[in-house]
Amino acid sequence: MTLAVVLTVVSWQVAVDGPLLGLDTAVRDGVRHLRRSIGSAPLNHLGVALSDLGGGLVAVPVLLGCAGLAAWLARRGGRPRWWVPVPVAVVAAVLVPLLVVPAKVWFARPGPYGVPLAGSQWGWYPSGHTATSSIAYGTAALLLTRVLSAAAGRRVGAVAALVCLGVGAGLVWSDFHWLLDVLASWCLAGLLLLGLRRLLPRLLPDRPRPGD
Repeated sequence: MTLAVVLTVVSWQVAVDGPLLGLDTAVRDGVRHLRRSIGSAPLNHLGVALSDLGGGLVAVPVLLGCAGLAAWLARRGGRPRWWVPVPVAVVAAVLVPLLVVPAKVWFARPGPYGVPLAGSQWGWYPSGHTATSSIAYGTAALLLTRVLSAAAGRRVGAVAALVCLGVGAGLVWSDFHWLLDVLASWCLAGLLLLGLRRLLPRLLPDRPRPGD
């Protein structure tokens, strides 16, 4: 419910150019000042590298690879419907552009540089890189958690969360996105991942016990 409320409020403020967007301006100005003060080229390169982890050319292959591994482990463990991780991963990968691109076109929000949108640009809200990374890495973690031990699953989940936070931080640090662009995509991805978490035990059940 919290994720839905935050996503709704942020989207409304972006649509009407509301006062909440002052937070974006303040964060952008603060980050720019900090970046100039530090003047660290390696840190700036790290921000770009983290941002790139949210691109489809990186995140989607990782998702499909983890889905293949999850399917192999499920089959080796005698799970019914062991093949389910692969179509789940494909659906997750397809959902990102289906949800994000129409929203970008609808809101048509200019980026932090303040340059008006060109005719070929979709807009910055919500963040496609944030949505791609959160949905791809989050789905991969959920699929692997179903076939790994509890401890290993927690480690995978922690790594996925850190990567997704890193992507968002890199986008804001590098001036590629407003903070609210990133926050909205985190909320959107969170809603989808919560739904998948509830659905996965039915799609990929545990190994049947003898006598079941």
